[in-house]
Amino acid sequence: MESTRSEGDELIEDYVECLMSLDANARPCENDNSSLATHAEDPTSIPVGIIVQPIRELAPVGTEDNKEPTLGMEFESDEAAKSFYNDYARRLGFPFRVGRSRRSKGVEEVLIMKRFVCSKEGIYRKKPSSEGTRKRERISMREGCKAMMEVIRDSDRWVVSKLEKAHNHHLGTCSRVGYLRARGFIDTSDKASIVASDAMTLLRQNAFGEGGDAQGLLDYFKRMQADNPAFFYSIQVDNNSCVTNAFWADSKARTAYGYFGDAVVFDTTYKKNKYMMPFVTFSGVNHHLQPIIFGCALLIDETEFSFIWLFETWLAAMGGRPPVSLITDQNRAMAAAIAKVFPNTCHRFCKWLILSRSKQKLAHVYSAHPTLRGELEDCVIKSETIEAFEARWASVIDKYDLRKNTWLQALFNIRQKWIPLYSKDTFFAEISSMQKLETMSDLYKKYFNTKTSLKVFLTQFELAMADRFEDEAQADFETLCTKPNLKTASPIEKQASAIYTRAVFNKFQEEFVESLGYNVYKIKDGASSKFSVTRDEDSLETFIVSYNAGKKTATCSCKNFEFSGILCRHVLGVFLMIDVRVLPKEYFLQRWTRSAKVGAIMNELSAEPQNTCQESITSRYNDLCRDAIRCAEKGATSVKIYKAAKDVLKKAYDNIIAFEKSTSKGAQRDVININEEITIDDAINDQSLQDPERKVTNLLGQLLGSSWSP
Repeated sequence: MESTRSEGDELIEDYVECLMSLDANARPCENDNSSLATHAEDPTSIPVGIIVQPIRELAPVGTEDNKEPTLGMEFESDEAAKSFYNDYARRLGFPFRVGRSRRSKGVEEVLIMKRFVCSKEGIYRKKPSSEGTRKRERISMREGCKAMMEVIRDSDRWVVSKLEKAHNHHLGTCSRVGYLRARGFIDTSDKASIVASDAMTLLRQNAFGEGGDAQGLLDYFKRMQADNPAFFYSIQVDNNSCVTNAFWADSKARTAYGYFGDAVVFDTTYKKNKYMMPFVTFSGVNHHLQPIIFGCALLIDETEFSFIWLFETWLAAMGGRPPVSLITDQNRAMAAAIAKVFPNTCHRFCKWLILSRSKQKLAHVYSAHPTLRGELEDCVIKSETIEAFEARWASVIDKYDLRKNTWLQALFNIRQKWIPLYSKDTFFAEISSMQKLETMSDLYKKYFNTKTSLKVFLTQFELAMADRFEDEAQADFETLCTKPNLKTASPIEKQASAIYTRAVFNKFQEEFVESLGYNVYKIKDGASSKFSVTRDEDSLETFIVSYNAGKKTATCSCKNFEFSGILCRHVLGVFLMIDVRVLPKEYFLQRWTRSAKVGAIMNELSAEPQNTCQESITSRYNDLCRDAIRCAEKGATSVKIYKAAKDVLKKAYDNIIAFEKSTSKGAQRDVININEEITIDDAINDQSLQDPERKVTNLLGQLLGSSWSP
């Protein structure tokens, strides 16, 4: 029995198979006590500037470098053969599809043959239309190409039985025609004539401007770095020295990562909008629960190698410390790159993107059962335990008779990769199950028009980021200058209101008030006691709280503190029962407090820059830029502080000049060369230099406060 399949069918099957394979190869999110939020190393301690890197060509898995297909070649499975042909097709520059397959006859229909053909295989034949009806004429890419590779099953192996390597058309870089057509970058009249290399050129032109040479983007990078030396950018080029991908991060993004880079979202939602540029972001959430950017990229080439380049470049810009957790869309190449670059980071797919995609995949089912969508989303979002989620999922599947639905079955098989309940022992900075950050797709709708040029896009994006910083400043003002409304007389609530930012306190207050509605029962006595916490009406969701009286610490089976960084209602209920009056400071994660950005980088992470700042002129330069940026951030908060900062910095500069001049004095002392390695010991041993150095330190200490660590 033979069957021909469309390219769309293959894409859908490939997506489901990818989900299934991730279930089999899922990497557990193992972590130790450091899984809670930790501040990253100071990102500005590495060199800044342009880094041009070529795309690396790697050999297909299980084969030698650039191996050609041959008759009689053997594979372990039909998927291994497909993977090999995919790498071969990408290397030569032609798209392919599964053109034909055959199954055995009998009770059990086993797949025994697959034929991979060039996408230009076959001849398009126009179908006659009924009289009086007009259909939009489609432009076919088929040109009668006979290139193909056929494999047949031979016992437990798959063998190449037929092979044709000659093509009757131009070969180039892998085609992006479908991508371009979907986003409106190709006119209808051009569709039939575009070849692979031209498609990439058009996409590069749309992203980088006329000519696709990225000169406008380079000019932007150079201008930004001239304004701020801590601005970081890097560009990847292909074998023809054409720009394929570009990454950049300004000083604010790199500094923000030092405070809030524990939980990161890699946003590729530009794919949802056909008019958006291939613009991706690394983002997170600050202490006001507001979205914050850690870096941006224009991603033209979406291969595993490009993702590896992007992740490694971003990691270098952020000081080399990977995030604790990372949320992305589902993508096979991306997932493979993440496993290699972030082996110790807990990677999870975005539940909102999967639920959004489910609306398309289950459109016919949702139409037949209007209440299904709400029940399915409640199951994912509102379940508080793994047991409750799995029971509700099974109930919904049985209620609507969906056990044979391939999409839902695949999602359930990889539930550990996208359902938050299975990653509760890792910090994701998700205080609420309904928390949903603004995506790039949302930002695009708010700030940009369709087909925005690169120059306008960059300008508008800067304005969008400026608006976000204004929002953060406004939230800082509200937190410091207004008092929240307390709902109880508890000293715990009052304590939290004085420590947390307003937005985080509101979430804590919800948990605290909810704790009053739970029943708490002691089930084990002693120095390490245990409590059962539950609601009367929901026996499925019972939580166990363990309390150590000696250390005055508690842990809950819901693991909400490990996951979000604030105490859950269950622990708070136990604390109220045993009359804990004040929460230990360990339960106030600094990244959620009013002092989230006070001294975190300088105090906790200053050891590394101090040890390495003498290695080269570049590292010394970047180390000083880091301190200058902190001075600027503090000095810009008000006019009064600004004037004080200007005065302090002027005095510091004058002392540096005096320090420099004093080194030229002395009997046989050489003039300092900025390219010469000067150790701290040399400066300390010169007794005549100690006073100017002390003056500079004291002045900077006055500006930066007690967090300064010379």
